[in-house]
Amino acid sequence: MDLHLADKTVIVTAGSKGLGKASAVQFAREGANVVIASRNQEHLDEAKADILRQTGREVRAVVADVNRKDHITEIVRTAIDWTGRLDVLVTNAGGPPGGGFDQFDDAAWEAAFQQNLMSVVRLIREALPFMRQQGGGRIVNLTSVSVKQPIPDLILSNVFRAGVYALTKSLSAELGKDSILVNTVGPGRIETDRIVELDRIAAERRGATEEQIRSQHLNQIPLGRYGTPEEFAKTIVYLGSFANTYVTGQAVLVDGGMVRAL
Repeated sequence: MDLHLADKTVIVTAGSKGLGKASAVQFAREGANVVIASRNQEHLDEAKADILRQTGREVRAVVADVNRKDHITEIVRTAIDWTGRLDVLVTNAGGPPGGGFDQFDDAAWEAAFQQNLMSVVRLIREALPFMRQQGGGRIVNLTSVSVKQPIPDLILSNVFRAGVYALTKSLSAELGKDSILVNTVGPGRIETDRIVELDRIAAERRGATEEQIRSQHLNQIPLGRYGTPEEFAKTIVYLGSFANTYVTGQAVLVDGGMVRAL
């Protein structure tokens, strides 16, 4: 299938590692011009080199913190200065700390709000004028399976990822007339550093081993395994492609069948 991504310009935030990097790789394989952003220069340099090695395509990299509006402006400006256009925006940010309601004060709630909801609002706000100017675009917001089924001990993520889905659904109605399609994709148990860390924390809290925690999760996944970042990225790239012409406002879960909610 031709995804119609050749020479399209794509931004992927938190794109130096994990799900963001896997998505950047897949977009580059489809011939897109990819801009990745991350707070860590070393990780960005490593990602650039690896994407070039895997795909033969150069990417642009921006050291940026999505909590800062001026950094968001710089990310989008890098894409426009490079190619003169912006076709696809993939919003992604590291997850907030795990824990229950009683563990977090106002500062923790505000930090999660800024990182996991307002960063998405600001990125989309910055990108929209360019997408509208060229007659369309695609926005894909990375969230979590918690948009359908809250995850124990991840209350900050549960609340603000759900907020991103509400934003996605609202924008799909507003932006349809502009030929801008907006979706969210929620990873389940995908084999990333974040999941390894969450399994470790869960093991400590429950007095169990990481292997026991992993086994409990595997028992809930019909496919019987954790997913790979590459599998997850394929869904991101399809929804962010111009082969996708009629899917918008949706929350797609890539979870091996783990979530039972309708």
